[in-house]
Amino acid sequence: MTEATDSALEAKEKDRRAAIVIAILALFLALSEAGAKKADHISTEKNIESSDLFNFYQAKKIRSTIVETAAQTLESQMPGVSDPKAHDALEKQVADFKTKAAEFEHDPKKPEDSLDAIQDRANEAGDARELANRQLEHYELGSGAVQIAIVLASAAIITGVGALMWFSVALGAVGVLLMTLGFFAPTMISFIG
Repeated sequence: MTEATDSALEAKEKDRRAAIVIAILALFLALSEAGAKKADHISTEKNIESSDLFNFYQAKKIRSTIVETAAQTLESQMPGVSDPKAHDALEKQVADFKTKAAEFEHDPKKPEDSLDAIQDRANEAGDARELANRQLEHYELGSGAVQIAIVLASAAIITGVGALMWFSVALGAVGVLLMTLGFFAPTMISFIG
C-alpha cells in the first residue's frame, strides 16, 4: 500500500508542477497578447498619422504647383502688355505668387509645416508604424508558441507522457524569447516582420 501511495503522491506532484508550468505560460501568454494589442494600436495610429501627413504634403504641393503655374502664366503674358500700369500690376502679382509658392516650400510662420518638415514627419511616423508591426509579429509568434506549449502541458497531464512537458517548457521558452525580442529588439531577427 505504501508503494501505491508513493506512486499517487508522485503523480499528484507531477500534476502540481504541470499546473504551475501552465499558470506561468498563461501569464506570459497574457503579457504577449497585451503587447500585441498595444503594438497593433500603435501601428494603426502611426499609419493614420503617416497617411495624414503625406496627404497634407500632397495638398500643399498641389497648391504650390497651382500658384507656380499661375505665376508662369502671367509671366508669359507680360511681354504682350504695353500699358506700364498693367505691366507693373502683373509683375507685382507674379512676385506675390512666387513668394506664396516659396512659403509653401519653407513656411516662415510654421517651419514644421514646410514641405520638407512634413515629409520628414510622415517618414518618421511610417518608420514607427513599421517598428510596431515588427513588434506585433514577435508578440503574435510568441503567443502562438506559448498557446501550443499550454496545450502540450495539458496533454502531458492527461497522458502522463513526461516528454510532452519538456516540449511544452522548451516551446514556452521560445515563445517568451520571441516576446522579449519583440519588446526589446524587434529588428534583431530580420526574417520576422
